[in-house]
Amino acid sequence: MTRLVLVGPPGAGKGTQAGTLSEKLGVPHISTGDLFRAHIGDGTALGRSVKGILDAGKLVPDEVTNEMVRERLAEADAQDGFLLDGFPRNIAQAEVLDKILAESGHKLDAVVEFQIDEDVVVDRLLSRGRTDDTEEVIRHRQHVYRSETEPLLNHYRDLLLTVDAVGDVDEVTSRVLRSLDEKPHGQA
Repeated sequence: MTRLVLVGPPGAGKGTQAGTLSEKLGVPHISTGDLFRAHIGDGTALGRSVKGILDAGKLVPDEVTNEMVRERLAEADAQDGFLLDGFPRNIAQAEVLDKILAESGHKLDAVVEFQIDEDVVVDRLLSRGRTDDTEEVIRHRQHVYRSETEPLLNHYRDLLLTVDAVGDVDEVTSRVLRSLDEKPHGQA
């Protein structure tokens, strides 16, 4: 059983690693972005709510995101483990996740932090050539990530595994798997 949370700045490669790790570990990759798109595409009540919020250019409130994650973690394929990408983003969401897991008699096994120098991320994202990826926008997103996530890393300090996110996909995946294998059993 593997229950993981992936954290790292935009551009650290979390999404790419999540897909690869999900396959190797045999657990579903649960991304809040994918959940938003699925609910919107399916026209669910939550999806209609999210669409209205996003169309207005606002951030989706924690309550809505929390409910989508709660529903997704209750699905059969997530009972024996999961890999969360993009959730929790702050302490309030982390506390909700802790409660959701406690209610089902589970807990997280690890929180994997993808560590990468900001300048490397800026270069990586600028090289994608997307028009919305200006250096100013990228650096702002890095700042927001740091201000929201540093308290989260402290919240999960006993579960935290920090991995160097620089390198090719297979190299970084190997680092994550090795750090999970080396994690002391019974560590809470």
